[in-house]
Amino acid sequence: LTSGLDNKCSVYPLTFDKNENMAAKKKSVAMHTNYLSACSFTNSDMQILTASGDGTCALWDVESGQLLQSFHGHGADVLCLDLAPSETGNTFVSGGCDKKAMVWDMRSGQCVQAFETHESDINSVRYYPSGDAFASGSDDATCRLYDLRADREVAIYSKESIIFGASSVDFSLSGRLLFAGYNDYTINVWDVLKGSRVSILFGHENRVSTLRVSPDGTAFCSGSWDHTLRVRGMVFCFPVCERREDG
Repeated sequence: LTSGLDNKCSVYPLTFDKNENMAAKKKSVAMHTNYLSACSFTNSDMQILTASGDGTCALWDVESGQLLQSFHGHGADVLCLDLAPSETGNTFVSGGCDKKAMVWDMRSGQCVQAFETHESDINSVRYYPSGDAFASGSDDATCRLYDLRADREVAIYSKESIIFGASSVDFSLSGRLLFAGYNDYTINVWDVLKGSRVSILFGHENRVSTLRVSPDGTAFCSGSWDHTLRVRGMVFCFPVCERREDG
């Protein structure tokens, strides 16, 4: 599943004959009026959710390419989305250039909650493992945690020494740690409950554009503008903080 500047979302088969032409097997499903910034399968392989620079999100049927639901409410480009982890999967959260994070009901197409506490573009959103909260990363150099039951922001993860934007966030399997990639080439690891930084990870030679914790929680992978992917084990995170934490 890919999305890009051609305003389309394309689906590729994971299995194919070595003699087959991959381009011929590609299926274009979604078509927005501006670039696609994010896409994800729902809990069904037959539906995909997209976010776009046209200010909307949309739900599509993979087989027919039909638009099933559109989500209007952002006042600028939508940059990111994440599906609720519950098996019902009826909600998702999106973030965008209007500094807003919005929670949507996929069935009705309505925004059910909205949060506007960031001071710049929201580049990444990720649900807490329980689904009761979500984190966001922004160009304002902060990450934030929102409690959906309390309907409010409950934590800000920031330091005066961090002046570059956060491009991507993800939680550890337990939800105790929040990993955040930044445009200063680093990854900061935050204690979700205490709000303190527990580690800084170095290694990339350009901005960190994406990161994701493995399904079993034992490692995470980060991608960068330096053209590399780096996989780190969770045990690698903590010795770094004792040597490199600078307040």
